[in-house]
Amino acid sequence: MNDAAMKTDTIPLLRTLSPALRGLERSLRNWLDAPHRYPLSTINRATLEGLAIDLHRQAEALDVDRPLLVILFMGGTGVGKSTLLNALAGGAIAQASFTRPTTRDPVVYYHESVKPDRLDPALRNCRLVPHDRPGLEQKILVDTPDLDSNDLSNRDKLMRLLPVADIVLYVGSQEKYHDRLGWELFRQQRKRRAFAFILNKWDRCLQQSDSGIRPDDDLLRDLQAEGFQTPLLFRTCAQLWVDRASSNGERGCISASMPELPQGEQFADLVQWLEMGLTRLEIEAIKARGVSQLLHHMQQALAAVRPPDLAGIAERTRAAWIAPLTEEAAATSDVLLNTLEPYQREIEHHFALEEQRRFHGIMGWYLHLFTRARYVGSTLRERIPFLPRGQGTAEAPVSWDLSTFIKACSDVAGNRHLDARGKALANKLLVEADHQDFPLDVLTEPIEARSALDWRQRYASILNEVLQQVEREWSRPAGLRRLTQAVVVWLGNWVPPVALLAALIVLLWRYFNPSAANPAPSTADVLLPFLVVLIVLVILHLLITLVLRLRWPAIRGEFRRRLEQRILHELESIYAPVPGDVAQALYAERRLIEKICAETAEVASWLHEREQSASISGLYGY
Repeated sequence: MNDAAMKTDTIPLLRTLSPALRGLERSLRNWLDAPHRYPLSTINRATLEGLAIDLHRQAEALDVDRPLLVILFMGGTGVGKSTLLNALAGGAIAQASFTRPTTRDPVVYYHESVKPDRLDPALRNCRLVPHDRPGLEQKILVDTPDLDSNDLSNRDKLMRLLPVADIVLYVGSQEKYHDRLGWELFRQQRKRRAFAFILNKWDRCLQQSDSGIRPDDDLLRDLQAEGFQTPLLFRTCAQLWVDRASSNGERGCISASMPELPQGEQFADLVQWLEMGLTRLEIEAIKARGVSQLLHHMQQALAAVRPPDLAGIAERTRAAWIAPLTEEAAATSDVLLNTLEPYQREIEHHFALEEQRRFHGIMGWYLHLFTRARYVGSTLRERIPFLPRGQGTAEAPVSWDLSTFIKACSDVAGNRHLDARGKALANKLLVEADHQDFPLDVLTEPIEARSALDWRQRYASILNEVLQQVEREWSRPAGLRRLTQAVVVWLGNWVPPVALLAALIVLLWRYFNPSAANPAPSTADVLLPFLVVLIVLVILHLLITLVLRLRWPAIRGEFRRRLEQRILHELESIYAPVPGDVAQALYAERRLIEKICAETAEVASWLHEREQSASISGLYGY
């Protein structure tokens, strides 16, 4: 915004601020209501909720032509807050008594031109006292309960009113100008409110204490230590002014001539400051400064909940997870492999059945009968105890369900070891992440969710996949083995029928052309062709067994290597992306918070010149 715009009438500027604050409130509310990957503590959430309420209150208060300035009296029991308000009003409007505490219901002293519905809701529930003093037309004076009252409800009333205050008049006396509760509350609120100070019952303060330091000097020294270089401090004797107004019958009128006043008494200066010192320019500057402090507090609160940038830590964590994932893949491979070991004959049975599919004719028929004979009494259901059995004796199947077998093995492995190892793996990964300084409170939930997946089904699928991969490589090899397989399959399919045909031709030739050297075949000679074919089948079967037969011990090492690689790939695909995904989600939240902070900083910088347009520096410490 250029300087010309900043020098224009100040009313549109403050009214322009109202929708800007509503926009910030809306952004903050939307962020608070959205789900968060980064944990938000109860204290931080409560702080941000309070800031959203303050933004709404400030937006409502500024959306008027002439904003009201709320001046709140705060102090301990017996310091004379109610007496001070009565003195300012020129009459008894607030209850004052020697009985402590006196003020139970807050008193709101406001100009009669201000409609009560313009007051903040927290003020409407107080005792309202209108007046007609033009010097206080835009100012609202609020007398509050004692902050050190034993009645906790009084403290609650004070805490509900503090967020409404633009200026806090910290009222003290010789006995109570720096008590613990009041000073702590002052230190908490000074970041958000303007503060002026009143040392009431000044006539008692003129007497030096045993330490030789007057209360006003001691208070000024403490305020300077808190950053108030030129604090606004008024020394008053409010009761003397109340007595004078009562004796003169004057109400709402304050005379500055009181010869009996002690030296240095400044009640008239306080009235002058309230009526003439806080002009429209100062009111708007205080409003702007109050909003600036609110925005500064909001930036600090958002910075406290801003998620860290975990991109680098996520990469280190992912790299650190390679070792435990590799170790887990090797251990899981051993568990699954040991589960398969007792059933290697069934696996060989499966491959034998797959082997005979490439043969047809006599060789295929022979292999079929041989396989049935070899595995009779050793069927899949009879050999594997965790598969259901039927009633009676079942014949050896021609084939069996590899997927069912693998899933059953995976279930057995899960029951024995893998379920426990899955939970242990999650703990190992979290420990490694903690070593890399990755926040566990954002990582534990996604890791536990992945460890709770159906890993039995995944391992069964991997086992099935690896076995089928080995089967494909065995059934469809490459290079010399492929040529050898083709030759053996060709011999197995064609040599038996050719041998049978040759034996039959010889038998027929001897039958139709008998001679002394070759007599007619006998009945026993009729079985010769079948015997020849059987011998050929046995020889070819031996050749197939030696050349093509796949046995479990021969493939166990390769199978384990492939199984470990496949399990490692599965583990990495499930677990390895987690740190990066969490870091990316937190980065998105971080960008959203940074966007709100940038909007807040923009409004705060726009208000900076409002603070410089009036002499209000004494109301704020550094």
